Amino acid sequence: MNQENPTSCCCVLDASTYVGFWILKRLLTKGYSVHAAIRKNGESMLEEEIRDMEATEERLEVYDVDVLDYQSILVALNNCNAVFCCLDNPEGYNEEKEVDLEVRGAINVVEACARTESIEKIVFSSSLTAAIWRDNIGTQKDVDEKSWSDLDFCLKKKLWHALAKTQSEKAAWALAMDRMVNMVSVNPGLIVGPSVAQHNSRPTMSYLKGAAQMYENGVLAYVDVEFVADVHIRAFEDTSTCGRYFCFNQIVNTEDEALKLVQTLSPLIPMPPRYEKEMQGSEVYEERLRNKKLSKLVEAGFAC
Repeated sequence: MNQENPTSCCCVLDASTYVGFWILKRLLTKGYSVHAAIRKNGESMLEEEIRDMEATEERLEVYDVDVLDYQSILVALNNCNAVFCCLDNPEGYNEEKEVDLEVRGAINVVEACARTESIEKIVFSSSLTAAIWRDNIGTQKDVDEKSWSDLDFCLKKKLWHALAKTQSEKAAWALAMDRMVNMVSVNPGLIVGPSVAQHNSRPTMSYLKGAAQMYENGVLAYVDVEFVADVHIRAFEDTSTCGRYFCFNQIVNTEDEALKLVQTLSPLIPMPPRYEKEMQGSEVYEERLRNKKLSKLVEAGFAC
């Protein structure tokens, strides 16, 4: 594939999610044609911006889709070479029924890709929460792409974001392998970036349920949304990619890093009423997350 002069048409579904929107922008910048598939979740600011972009960007087409309606997905995928599957509930994850909807959506997207001859690869956007939750997380030395969150543990603790991401990714992998569809997944940490508190507030807060336990067990990490978007595109462009890719810039395992994260997410998370300067850095937790696969992918990208 000629990356300097791409001829591919890519579908981003759902393009009005925070990650989907940034993938869409980066694809257009790199010269791709894009089908922006948008689920009807009300007139969000990102959705309005995408529709405004369509009026001036000739390489952008917007499609309304219902991920529970298989046919609407097929229409959006027409003539596309890749799909970036970014399913996220803009209202957050507050009950079990939202888990089922995301799983059914993931299954429909993969099944639609299997029936579309032009699709070369699915880049499935998942989450680190699909890998970090279990009873004995504090005793595990390495948490990497082979790790999965325990479904029973997530259900017992009502970790709906983790449950949704784990079940939907597992369902997508099972069907992709059964249908022999080429798929890779990107598992970002907590996503931060421009106007994240405005555009992605509820999914962010859903991710952070159990944040204290993540922090103490060395598995709380965050990543800039622009880097996440670039990793997704790199995962499509590199024909050697396979499996899962943990994606994060920073592991939060000190009080200094925890404070930086709170400041980044303001006003979603209030600053502590008192924070004594001399107490900063007094506690350090062991890092458990590993992302060697991502490092190789990024280094290969810079070398091209």
